[in-house]
Amino acid sequence: MRLLLVRHGEPDYEKDCLTDLGFKQAEIVAKRLLDEGIEGIYSSPMGRARQTAEPFARLSEIKAVHILDFMREIRYGREDALYQSGNPWIVSMELMSKGKNLQDPNWRELPEFVDNTATVDIDNVIRGTDEWLASLGYEREGLYYRCKTEDDRKRTFVLFSHGGSSTAFLSRVLNIPFPHLCMVLGFIQHTSISVLRFDRRPGSLCMPILEVAAEARHLHDSVFDTENCKMIN
Repeated sequence: MRLLLVRHGEPDYEKDCLTDLGFKQAEIVAKRLLDEGIEGIYSSPMGRARQTAEPFARLSEIKAVHILDFMREIRYGREDALYQSGNPWIVSMELMSKGKNLQDPNWRELPEFVDNTATVDIDNVIRGTDEWLASLGYEREGLYYRCKTEDDRKRTFVLFSHGGSSTAFLSRVLNIPFPHLCMVLGFIQHTSISVLRFDRRPGSLCMPILEVAAEARHLHDSVFDTENCKMIN
């Protein structure tokens, strides 16, 4: 089984929708995905992710977009002061600059994460990840996943979500502490694609292979008139 994780296009965060440029990016990534043999579309419930999924649903003629509530974007900061501090990428960068071990499995106990809503939401993504993968035929056993499918046919799905929730998803399936993965992946570009490949042999125990990490070549191969949000060539 292959899973493609796609971040949403450029957003208007206040309205939770795409900008004009974001809609254009969604069209471009939709065309990029057409050759992947995708048979199912999933999305975060948030507007900017769903709007990014819609062009591919239309072009692929799959049409149905299944909503995964656990993949909504993670928050950060204290409950009574959301988004004022505690951005996991900035926190991780500051910890790295101090020489802290970002691979510490007990990173949740660090002062920067103890009262941070990001930690609560990351753990929600982790729980949802295992439940969703089990529904696709891969049950968590310790650090790995057991293939419970009865045949080895190739299946490919796409999930449209966010920088934070997709990093939390990858952190879980790859067994990489979240702060460390923040620094490995960096700030994920809009509509970038990450690809995971799971062993499809019935009964096998595996950890997915990361075939592609946060790749956005489809955007760099296109030239924009950024003022008018139109293709130049």
